[in-house]
Amino acid sequence: MRQPFTYEALPARVIFGEGTLGALPYEVERLDLKRVLVLSTREQASHGHRVADLLGARAAGIFAGARMHTPSDVTDAAIAEIQQRDADGVVAIGGGSTTGLAKAIALRTDLPQIVIPTTYAGSEVTPILGETRNGQKSTQRSLKVPPEVVIYDVDLTLGLPVALSVTSGLNAIAHAAEALYSQTRNPVIALMAEDGIRALLAALPGIVADPADKSSRSDALYGAWLCGTCLGAVGMALHHKLCHTLGGTFDLPHAETHSVILPHALAYNLTAAPSARDCLARVTGSDDPAMALHRFARSLGAPTSLRELGMPEDSIEHAADLALQSPYWNPRPIERGGIVELLARAWAGAAPNPDREANPAYQNQ
Repeated sequence: MRQPFTYEALPARVIFGEGTLGALPYEVERLDLKRVLVLSTREQASHGHRVADLLGARAAGIFAGARMHTPSDVTDAAIAEIQQRDADGVVAIGGGSTTGLAKAIALRTDLPQIVIPTTYAGSEVTPILGETRNGQKSTQRSLKVPPEVVIYDVDLTLGLPVALSVTSGLNAIAHAAEALYSQTRNPVIALMAEDGIRALLAALPGIVADPADKSSRSDALYGAWLCGTCLGAVGMALHHKLCHTLGGTFDLPHAETHSVILPHALAYNLTAAPSARDCLARVTGSDDPAMALHRFARSLGAPTSLRELGMPEDSIEHAADLALQSPYWNPRPIERGGIVELLARAWAGAAPNPDREANPAYQNQ
């Protein structure tokens, strides 16, 4: 007997391939946009200029001020720029920071947006927006924030540094892994999650070995789209609550924080989520998926401790208390002691499963 479920598909126009950036002028015209503001981070301003040049007279200007965790004051500044330049839409090129800014603008103004991802963040296909105000990050879901068009161009990911490729890919895996045990999970999302995780597990070592390998880059971008779609279709749980709390409170780097927390959140939850555990066991080839992903991240050189990311050790209990405020639904009850232990192990870079860590045979697995 199959478990009852509800599946609600989000509207989306996705263009995937190599050289697909060239479709941007047509997509802007198709949406009947006359003057679009191009969004980027300061580090990716060259991408912003390339987009503006491609759009010609339809580009109203460039706002290269997007920042991690979508600070509200940055959104204020971008909207002021939109008003000053009389823009009727935005084109965002970059990673999660730029996508987050575009979505924050859409929430406040309802302007159309086209997003061109250059990382594997996946947020471009979700109705989820996380914003930071006064050092606190809050998350909401709204159908006003998904882009009208997402353009995936494999060529734009070739210059993504290996370290960021790895953590961005692990971030995407976290989206799908958590979707497998979400309260609103369903069979369609489970299929997408498994395929997305499998694609990224195969692609990331290939990128580390050869950053210019288009086949690995294509698989990673495909996997990121699937994993992001999973996150957008179902509710979040403990993993994302912890990452949003840590990122917004301590200004930790987004993808790296997800990379560190992923195996620890899985170790906490998978005993209460057998179907998710079985799926992850299939794709990782291990009866302990949390440990397998911990080893996988370490083998690729990803950070495995919150200490590396700059979180103070004396903030662990404070972070646990914040995570317990307005908690997301979770398959296993969220208990303060367990969360403190989880964060302490993540801070130290310890293995996610203390029983396996204590077993000398673990080193040979």
